Amino acid sequence: MTEARTLRLSLTLRGTVLAETAVENLSALRRIQLDFPSADSFGRSSFEIDLGSFLGNLAGIAKWTAGPVDWSAPLHDLAISVLDDADHLEELRRAHEIEPTELSLEADWQGELTDFQNRDLVKLLAMRHGANFSVPGAGKTRVALGFLSHLRATGRAKRALVIAPKSAYESWINEAGVAFSEGRRVVVYSGGTAPDCDVLIVNYERLASSRTHLAGFLGRGRTLLILDEAHRMKRGANGVYGAVCLSLGPLAAARLVLSGTPAPNGLSDLKSIFEFVWPGRGSRLLGTGAAEWSAVSSAVKPLFTRTTKSELGLPPLSVRIQTVALPPIHREIYDALLGQLRRSVSEHERIDDLGKVIVYLLMAATSPALLAIGSSQHEPLQFRVPPFTAPQSGQLRSLMAELPRYEMSPKLLEAVRIARENARLGRKTLIWSTFIRNLSTLQALMPELDPQLVVGGTSDEDRTARLDRFRNNAGTFVLLSNPATLGEGVSLHHECHDAVYIDRDFAAGRFLQSLDRIHRLGLKPGTETKATVLVAEGTIDELVLARLARKLDWMSDALDDPSLSVLADLEEERESAGVLDASDAEAVWAFLGSREYS
Repeated sequence: MTEARTLRLSLTLRGTVLAETAVENLSALRRIQLDFPSADSFGRSSFEIDLGSFLGNLAGIAKWTAGPVDWSAPLHDLAISVLDDADHLEELRRAHEIEPTELSLEADWQGELTDFQNRDLVKLLAMRHGANFSVPGAGKTRVALGFLSHLRATGRAKRALVIAPKSAYESWINEAGVAFSEGRRVVVYSGGTAPDCDVLIVNYERLASSRTHLAGFLGRGRTLLILDEAHRMKRGANGVYGAVCLSLGPLAAARLVLSGTPAPNGLSDLKSIFEFVWPGRGSRLLGTGAAEWSAVSSAVKPLFTRTTKSELGLPPLSVRIQTVALPPIHREIYDALLGQLRRSVSEHERIDDLGKVIVYLLMAATSPALLAIGSSQHEPLQFRVPPFTAPQSGQLRSLMAELPRYEMSPKLLEAVRIARENARLGRKTLIWSTFIRNLSTLQALMPELDPQLVVGGTSDEDRTARLDRFRNNAGTFVLLSNPATLGEGVSLHHECHDAVYIDRDFAAGRFLQSLDRIHRLGLKPGTETKATVLVAEGTIDELVLARLARKLDWMSDALDDPSLSVLADLEEERESAGVLDASDAEAVWAFLGSREYS
C-alpha cells in the first residue's frame, strides 16, 4: 500500500525532473503540480518539470502528504548539492571580504596571468560558481581556462563544456594551446553523442536540438559548464537559449559565466544569468520589481568579478560622432517615409512590428534604395559616378529604387573617404553595418583597397581565409562586417586601429563588444585607436545615439566602470528589431509621434 502512495522523482536524460505516482493519487499529484507552473503533464499520473524550476521550489515537494517520496540517487545528490550551494551563497553575501582560495594549477600550465586576471581567478574559485563581467578584451578566456585547470588539479572537475558564439571558437582553441604546454583536446561539437575531450565547444544555435546529448555529456563525468558571452541567454526560460542553459546548469559540477556586457538594457538582463550560476536562488537576488541598481548592488556585487577598462592600462580609445547631411532627394524620400510610418504606427503595435519600422528607418538614413526590392539582399547598390542631374521629384516610389543614379549616399561616401585616407597612412579600417547590402556596396566602391567581407552567410573556411588576409596581407586595408557576425570573440587589435560605423541599433552591449575587437588587452603603448560613428542629420540615427548614451551611462553606474561614462557622452563632439526593450519602444513611439524623446 505504501508503494502505491509513493511519489517517485527522477532525473530524465533531457535534464528534467519526472514526478510520477499511482493513478489513484492523481488529485494529490495535481495539487503538487500547481506549485510548478511551468510543469507539463507527462501521462495521466505524472508530470515533467524543468530542473531549474524544480530546484528553486523544493519546498513544494514537501506538500506531498499521500505517502513517502522516493528520490532517484542522481536527483537526490543534485538537490543536496544545490542546497549546499545556497548556503554558500548566503555566506558570500554576508561576508565583507571573500576568503581567497589557494590557487593550484596543473603542472603543464604555462599561461601568464596579469595581476587583475589572477585576482579575478582567485575570487571566482572562492565562490565555487561565479560570473566574470570583466570588460571585453580583458582575457576572460584565459581566466576561465585557469579556473578549469584548478578544478582538474583539485579533482572538482575533469573537463569543460563551453557554450559560445561561433566567433569565439578561434579564441578558445588558440588560448588552450597557449595556456597548456601539452595542449588540450578541444572539440567543436557537431551533433550526436558528444565525444570525450578536455573542452567541448557548442554554439548557442545548436542548444535546442542537442539538449539531450549535452545533458549526457555533463552526466558522464564532473564537468565545468561555461557560458561565454552569457548575455545571449538573458531572456532566461522565456528564450530558447536561456531555457536550455538553465536546464543544463544544475547538471554541472561548477558553473561559470563570462560577459563583458551582462546587462545592456537594465537589471532584468542579470536575472537569468545569476539564476544559471545559482539555480533556484540567483534570480531572487534582484527582487521582483523594477528596482534601482543601488537597491540590489550590495546583494549582487560580491557575486561577480570585473576588471574595468581603466585597469587594463590601454591607450585611450577615441570615439567621434560625425554628422552628415542628407542630399535633397534623399531627404525628401526619408521625410516622406517617416510621415507615412507616423500615420500607420500606433502605440498598440507589438515591439516586433515596431522593430520592422526601425529597420526601415535605419536603412533609409543610409540610402532609401536599400528598401527597394532587388535580386538579393547581398547585391550592391549601383551608384553612378558622377550622378545624373536630379529629375523633378514627385514619384518617390520609383525614386527610392533609382536614387543611386542621382545621389551618392553621404554615409557610404564618408566611409570610403576615411578608409582611403587611412590606407594612405598605412592603417587598416574595420567598417561595421547592420545591413549586408551596405557592406557589399562598400566592397564595390573601393576595390583598390581589397576589402574583405565577413557576414553571417560566410562559410567557416572563407571566414578564416578573409580574416587572415585582412590581418596579414599588406595590400588589404578594409574589413567589412556586422556586429551580429563579428562583434564577439575575434581579436583584430594587433592589425587594425580604426573603425567606422555606418549605422547602429539599440544594442548597447553589441556596440561595446564591437569596439573591443580593436581595443583590448595586448595593445602596444601609444597606439592610437579611433572609432567614427556616422549619424545622418535629422533621422532615427539621432534617437539611437541618445538611447545608447543613456544605456552606457546606466552600465557605467551598475558596473563601476568610469570608462563607460566617457563613451556615454558621445553627443559632445542592431537583429535591429530584436534588441528593443520597453523603454526603447516608448522612445521610438515618441519619436514617431514627434514628441520629445530620451
